[in-house]
Amino acid sequence: MLATPLKYTDEVAKSTAPIYETLKSQYKEDHWKTLAPYIHEINKLKAQKNAVILAHNYMTPDIFYGIGDVVGDSLKLAQEAAKSDADMIIQCGVHFMAETSKILCPEKKVIIPDMQAGCSLAESITAEGLRAMKAQYPGIPVITYVNTSADVKAESDVCCTSSNALKIVNALGAQGHDTVIMTPDKFLAQNVAAQTDVKVIFWEGTCMVHERFTAEDVRQMRAQHEGVVVLAHPECPPEVMAEADYAGSTAQMDDYIKDKQPKKAVLYTECSMSDNIAASNPNVELIGTCQMCPHMKRISLPKVLKALQTEGPEVTVDPAIIERARKPIERMLELS
Repeated sequence: MLATPLKYTDEVAKSTAPIYETLKSQYKEDHWKTLAPYIHEINKLKAQKNAVILAHNYMTPDIFYGIGDVVGDSLKLAQEAAKSDADMIIQCGVHFMAETSKILCPEKKVIIPDMQAGCSLAESITAEGLRAMKAQYPGIPVITYVNTSADVKAESDVCCTSSNALKIVNALGAQGHDTVIMTPDKFLAQNVAAQTDVKVIFWEGTCMVHERFTAEDVRQMRAQHEGVVVLAHPECPPEVMAEADYAGSTAQMDDYIKDKQPKKAVLYTECSMSDNIAASNPNVELIGTCQMCPHMKRISLPKVLKALQTEGPEVTVDPAIIERARKPIERMLELS
């Protein structure tokens, strides 16, 4: 705990006023006054310590807009961190993201504000489990979603994101592979398989947020909100994707809203994504779904401040695993 409570002063009000201008539709003034002192203190301290804060699309708006230096999907965060001259990375996301940052930035100190911020999808597969699957299907290339641990990446041939998964599968198909293994998200694999001639063998993993959405949810949404544009993340079940107007990664959904500016839209993904897009697209009515990721919500402003103050907890990865896990990420970048 902090030794003294943080106060909302004139200095805090002045430094955070531009941020609140963006977020005033998200937070009432009284609530904002409890958040702003943390934002002010974090932004001062990160500059002093030459730290960069990576904020995933599923972070709450106070983190996403208030303290994030790099915002976006998990791969973009790690890639941009690798380009920065920061000494320290504060990962506002979940554990596998921090590991990916460490893989791509092994010389930097990588810190996650809550070591318990895990991921149901990443935890659905282990390196041992993947080795057993590879033994069952010898010679079949393994495509592993970036939403996995470093150990699992190290056992893979190439990584993918939700935005480039189909491209990676087709690239391997063009190289003569008529069958691939995709891990760990079965719905992403099934949604890709429906769009390609390459046979896709999948692992039985799911995301605890996206697996909850149903086709009936979409139909009821349309009945209640005439003209609503439905966007769905590829981790949703195939029947949800079939009902959607657009399917894409978090970054692709963000781009769609910015470019198309639909009058009314709903995102079938983690609920903070809608909050963040709504803040920067005031002319679009975002209908909340809300399926919340409890792991993402472990990251809070007080925890980020404590992480900066203590420079921990630090995320480490065995150098031998880093070397092996980096190769499938690099191959993904080559193929996509």
